[in-house]
Order: sequence, then C-alpha cells, then structure tokens
Amino acid sequence: MKSVKPKKFLGQHFLKDLKIAEAIADTVDACPDIPVLEVGPGMGVMTQFLVAKDRCLKVVEIDFESVAYLREHFPALEENIIEDDFLKMHLDRTFDGRPFVLTGNYPYNISSQIFFKMLDNKELIPCCTGMIQKEVAERIAAAPGSKTYGILSVLIQAWYNVEYLFTVHENVFNPPPKVKSAVIRMTRNDTSVLGCDERLFKQVVKTTFNQRRKVMRNSIRPVLSALDQSAEQKGNSVKDHASFLAMDILSKRPEQLSVADFVTLTNDVANEYAENSF
Repeated sequence: MKSVKPKKFLGQHFLKDLKIAEAIADTVDACPDIPVLEVGPGMGVMTQFLVAKDRCLKVVEIDFESVAYLREHFPALEENIIEDDFLKMHLDRTFDGRPFVLTGNYPYNISSQIFFKMLDNKELIPCCTGMIQKEVAERIAAAPGSKTYGILSVLIQAWYNVEYLFTVHENVFNPPPKVKSAVIRMTRNDTSVLGCDERLFKQVVKTTFNQRRKVMRNSIRPVLSALDQSAEQKGNSVKDHASFLAMDILSKRPEQLSVADFVTLTNDVANEYAENSF
C-alpha cells in the first residue's frame, strides 16, 4: 500500500524523523508496566518503537486510510487497532478498566480537547506524553506569573506534574506545520482530593481567565451572578457580596494565582453560598 496522504481537515502532520519518533516513544518509559494507548498513529512512525517495548499497546485512529496502512504494516496489532474518534471513546473500556499511558503525535486542532478528556479520566491515566504545538506545551507547563499561564496550566497542574521535554522543528514533518512543536510529559501528582468543589473550581478558573486582563474582583463577577441566579431559583435570598469582593486575593489578575490559590478562592466562593448546593 502507498503512503497515506496527510489530510488537512484531520490536522495531520506526519513525523518523518525516526530519531525524534523514538525519543517520543521513549517518554512512556517513565510509567512502566501498564498498557499504552497511542492516539493518531498515522503510518506508525512512533508505533514501530512502541511495539518494540513489548508492552500491551493499542492505537486509535480515525482516518480509514491510516487504519488500512497500519493493518497492512503492523499485522501483529490487528486486534489492537481501534478505528474510532478518541474524543468519543469510553476510556474505561479500552483496557478493561486498567490504567494506561496516553501518548501520540496529537493533532494540533484537538490537543486541548484531548487533555480535557485526560482530566475527565485522570484516575485511568497516570501518565500522558506526546507532541503538541509548542505554544500549547508552554502554556501547560507555565508557572504562575507567566503570560502563557492560563486555564490549561491550572487545570492540568492541579492533578499532574508537567515536564517540557524538548522542542521539535517544522522541517521534520510532512507537510511542515507553520509552528514549532514540543514534546511534554504529564505524570499524576500526589493529589487525590482537590480540597474544593471540582465543578466550581473549573468554573472559577475558566471564567476568570476568559477575562484575564481584568483583576479578579471584576472577572469573578459572572460566577457570582450565575450562583445568585441559581439561589434565587431555589427561593434563597441573595446576599450583598461587598465583603467577599473586598478580599485581597481579588485585587490580583488570574495569572498571578497558583493552583492552591484557586482552590482557596473556590472554597471562599462556596462559603459565600454555604446555604445553597451547586
């Protein structure tokens, strides 16, 4: 079978450099002895090195041409080639409920969605590695105070230790992307309980970073308005938030807050509505 033609609508950029492919495949070694799921293997440039590790390996690919290519060139993987959309998969069924390492040369256009799905399945994914757009990798690994620190930084760092491993240049792909790429590794940290309402935590983080140029006192108001409306619908009275809005932490901008700060702030918001359930 001829090589697979990269499809723009799938965000395909096939890696050509075998040394880089092997280096990315080796990132899964940090979490040994559990299965590996590769997302978007394409023509198997990384797959060939993952197969050699003699670990339980499954690959998920949405492109029917790539699936046909993989079946022809990796016959030993036949039963472990999943033709599906990763974002729609039930990951608890992938390895019969066992934890696994997630890896891949991820399509740039859905990489953030992939990581949000990882977070939704964090108890199944103790380690996630792979290649993404350099800008997204920097955002995920960013520390508080950085201009690139944002929603992904906080939500992922709440549960994972992030390592920015190395940068990959455009000329090792077919077709070359217009941006540089980077390889990262995210490994579950020791957090088992966040210490606040997780749904409210996500709401606070996403809402405030969506208005990141504003101080928290202003950017958190949509959260309070939504909770006020919920309280009113339940027949509860809505209090004056003057004391809450006077807190020192709300004079900062969201990029100045650590994960721990956001947990504390989430609990402060929850206490403001202690008589209501979210």
